Amino acid sequence: MNKNMILWIILYLIFLVIFNVFFFVLGGTEHNASVWMSYAFIHLAYMMLILTPMLVRKGKSAAVFGYALYKISASYFFASFVVGIVFILIAPESVTVPLLVQLSLTGIYGIFLIVNMLANERTAEAEEKRQVQINYIKEAASQLKLIKEKVKDKEAKRKVEAVYDALSTSPVKSHPSLETNESRILFLIGELDNTVASGNNENIISMAESIMPEIANRNTRLKNLN
Repeated sequence: MNKNMILWIILYLIFLVIFNVFFFVLGGTEHNASVWMSYAFIHLAYMMLILTPMLVRKGKSAAVFGYALYKISASYFFASFVVGIVFILIAPESVTVPLLVQLSLTGIYGIFLIVNMLANERTAEAEEKRQVQINYIKEAASQLKLIKEKVKDKEAKRKVEAVYDALSTSPVKSHPSLETNESRILFLIGELDNTVASGNNENIISMAESIMPEIANRNTRLKNLN
């Protein structure tokens, strides 16, 4: 356990220690069921606040996801704490009203928490998908940039540069139905690299020209999907 984790644990324990000291010193240990129930719900709300980081979806927008969930958990804790303190001070004989109020707060909290977690999942998945789409263009363009630097013949180099320009200006957005087409483009770029290594300029030109229709086809299909 590192120093940072120890400090966080101490920070989390401060509220629990102070709250329990006040609770038992001022109120003693003899309480009715409604008071103990309010006591338990306050601790539940605080534990949910502490555990919130574990519920945050990892991803590019993790900070945004975390802020939203923290806000919900903090609101629940504050509401449960205030309501719990009120019922602890009043100490009603019946647990019905305190139980219904606290369960209502917990239920509302659960709904908001789960809805936001589901929304975060959808957002994170969309971000991951977007990153895959961006990576396709980046990977292909990066490969072509290295390839065209290896080509010495002017005509062959011009053809490879045309492929590079066509790919670089292609839309970053993609679609699952284009996976086969994009995989073929990456495969052909790999074949182009092998052809350049062979030093046959005619084959380089031919291979470069064969990639152009694939890129055009991919972009046309993408346009039609929008």
